[in-house]
Amino acid sequence: MSDAMDNRDAAIAKVASFIREIPDFPKPGIDFKDITPLLGNADAFRTAIDLLADTIDGRVPEYIVGTESRGFIFGAALAYKLGAGFIPVRKPGKLPGDVHSCEYDLEYGTDALEVHRDALQHGAKTLIVDDLLATGGTARATSDLLQRLGAEMLGYAFVIELEVLNAREHMQDAPVISLIQY
Repeated sequence: MSDAMDNRDAAIAKVASFIREIPDFPKPGIDFKDITPLLGNADAFRTAIDLLADTIDGRVPEYIVGTESRGFIFGAALAYKLGAGFIPVRKPGKLPGDVHSCEYDLEYGTDALEVHRDALQHGAKTLIVDDLLATGGTARATSDLLQRLGAEMLGYAFVIELEVLNAREHMQDAPVISLIQY
């Protein structure tokens, strides 16, 4: 194994060590992956952003698209690192002006997302970023919104992926990367 691979594996292990599991949150049977310890440690958070930036494999987005709310944290930091713009995708009623809206299923319910209709130019290269890939509902809804705007999807990037839920099977419109898999 190369030194670069060893360093990457050590960096991922470091980030993973700052993610705690909260059983039965937000409801019984859900083991919530809490990123607040990761966010609270400057070095671990920086490492997570650096890893995401290194993992996108030369795909250069014009915009990072972050979904409410934890996707804002990772997405905005990654946009800054990559020199890209940041587009927030929000819950209904949070954005002023004309929006596109999309309803989707969560692993524990349903919700909706919105994006400004004028958020980007047709053909703009985008990367969707969020903290967690579970069922993929949020990411797919965000992708649907971007397609309505005419964006080019470069991929999806997540800090955490819950592999047991097989979201990748339903997300074949663009490459999916994740740093930590459970």
